Amino acid sequence: MSDEPVARAVARGTQRLLARLGWTALPEFPLASGRRADLLALSENSRVAIVEIKSSAADFRADRKWTEYLEWCDLFAFAVPADFPIELLPEEAGLIVADAYDGAIRRDFSVCPTIVTARRKALILRFAKLAGQRLHRMSDPDATQEGIY
Repeated sequence: MSDEPVARAVARGTQRLLARLGWTALPEFPLASGRRADLLALSENSRVAIVEIKSSAADFRADRKWTEYLEWCDLFAFAVPADFPIELLPEEAGLIVADAYDGAIRRDFSVCPTIVTARRKALILRFAKLAGQRLHRMSDPDATQEGIY
């Protein structure tokens, strides 16, 4: 079971790390497969990374769907808090250790098979639309209540 405050802190620090590296990330990104990526990030050259956040060992043990994300990204990594037992994580996956203020890459992102062009285009368009919708909701909180979203 996920520890929400820890997961939010790890997500925030990971997004800061990714931003410093030139990536832009959106949390809770819905994929066409029905899965939701904890963080989906885009680089300036349209590479796609997915980061799966695990707040505790119990969270990792309860959720083994991470391999289903690999066909949706170029790069993949787990992000965990500093006290996470990293020996539980698969060695072939990238590893980020983060807190609410920053993160550090402890193991390079795993490289996934190339995303087909149509899927990449759909992901990028979905990313842009979702980012715009979220920004709109921030500036117009009534939009959701009025059925716009």
